[in-house]
Amino acid sequence: MLYFLICSYLLGSISSAIIMCKICNLPDPRTTGSSNPGATNVLRIGGKKVAAFVLIFDGLKGAIPVLLAHYFGLNLFDLTIILLSAFLGHVFPIYYGFKGGKGVATYLGGLIGLNFFVGLTFSIIWLIVAKIMKVSSIAALTATLLSPIYFYFITNHDVRATMVIFLINLFIYFTHRENIRRIMNGEEGVIGS
Repeated sequence: MLYFLICSYLLGSISSAIIMCKICNLPDPRTTGSSNPGATNVLRIGGKKVAAFVLIFDGLKGAIPVLLAHYFGLNLFDLTIILLSAFLGHVFPIYYGFKGGKGVATYLGGLIGLNFFVGLTFSIIWLIVAKIMKVSSIAALTATLLSPIYFYFITNHDVRATMVIFLINLFIYFTHRENIRRIMNGEEGVIGS
């Protein structure tokens, strides 16, 4: 288990946003746009193709360790702890002075790895809210807020694993604290702007 925790944290610490912006000769996402090394900011900086790569890579950072650990027979609670480790790597990356992204894509990838239907439900909620509200952070926060509920029911009422999912949710709300402030002030940017 310790091996999986260390490896998932180290994988989570790799910032595809920073790497892709460097490869594509784009500005550093930590100092441009929203100053967040994540897919939404890369969309602003470099367009859809680069942002799609970042989104997929960040999702894989959550999915790969969970799927590998599942292959080796770890239980659902252990898998959620491994997801937490990958998520913490993304948010507090050892390679970048412990200053990382907000973790939503890594969380989504991990949810898909834990249970495809949980990840699908998260994605559908995100898409519906994004279509209606046109604000990525509101969509992410809504899908995140509801995820412990549908995770609990879809995974046969696993309380311990659901508590880990809830803990990740608290971290996501923490990483979005500036977004929440901007939402409350009516200053949050819309998707594509």
